[in-house]
Amino acid sequence: MLHRITGVAIFFFLLVHVLDTALIRVSPEAYNAVLSTYQTPLMGLGEVVLVGGIAFHAFNGLRIILVDFWSKGAQLQRQLFWIVLGLWAVTMIGFTARHLPNVFASTGGSH
Repeated sequence: MLHRITGVAIFFFLLVHVLDTALIRVSPEAYNAVLSTYQTPLMGLGEVVLVGGIAFHAFNGLRIILVDFWSKGAQLQRQLFWIVLGLWAVTMIGFTARHLPNVFASTGGSH
C-alpha cells in the first residue's frame, strides 16, 4: 500500500514541478515568486519528505522486482522488506544530516 501511496505522491509532485517550471515562459516574475516560496524552512522539511518517499518507492520497487522475478523472492519477501527499510533509513539519515543544516542556515536567500 505504501508503494502505491508514494507512487501517486511522486506523480503529483512531478506534475506540480512541470507546471511551476513552465511558469517561467508565462511570467518570469510569477516564476520567481513561486521559487522564493520554495526557499523556506517548511519547504526544506517538505524536501525531506519528498526524498523519503522517492527513496522508499525506489528501494521497494527493487524489492517487488526481486519478488516477481527471483525464484527465492517470494520466500524472502519479509527479509527483503526489512532490507528496504534499512536502506531507506541509512539513505534518509545521510540525506537529512546533509540537507537540514543548509535549510536552517539560509537567511532568506538560496540554500
